[in-house]
Amino acid sequence: MLLIVACITDVRWRRVPNALVVVLALLGVAFSTWTDPWFPGLGRAVSGLLVGFAIWIGFYLVGGMGAGDVKLFAAAATWLGPTGAWQASLVAALLGGVLSVIALMIQRRLREGSERVAIAISTMSVSPLGAVEPGVARKRYLPYGIALSGGALLIAWVPGILGAWREL
Repeated sequence: MLLIVACITDVRWRRVPNALVVVLALLGVAFSTWTDPWFPGLGRAVSGLLVGFAIWIGFYLVGGMGAGDVKLFAAAATWLGPTGAWQASLVAALLGGVLSVIALMIQRRLREGSERVAIAISTMSVSPLGAVEPGVARKRYLPYGIALSGGALLIAWVPGILGAWREL
């Protein structure tokens, strides 16, 4: 439920409230210590948080996503543990790519976006993608909390989803 609320606030205001992130993280720690013995459960929750944070912080540092998105995923990863955080990140990256293509199609900028991604890949640099500029209207930017929440929810609800894709 908290991830759905985070998605709504991210779409509407392009923000993920810190209070929501703290509650999500604390409930994730409580869940992990309840389902496992308390010390291993605490270790699982904390390591999930650290892995979730480490995976996405680089994207924040280069201007590709907001700090709220990084904190949201780290908090969700307390529920998943380190392995689940890795898996959810892969699913979230795929969902984010799909959402990005849809957003570019809606904005009629698919060609421009595709060219910028191709340049970024060929030069091995994120600079062609451009950073989020403070003066530009924020409504143009993708609310990536949707993809991050979707990845976490899919791994939580369908833990073997990545294994099923390998068999295809």
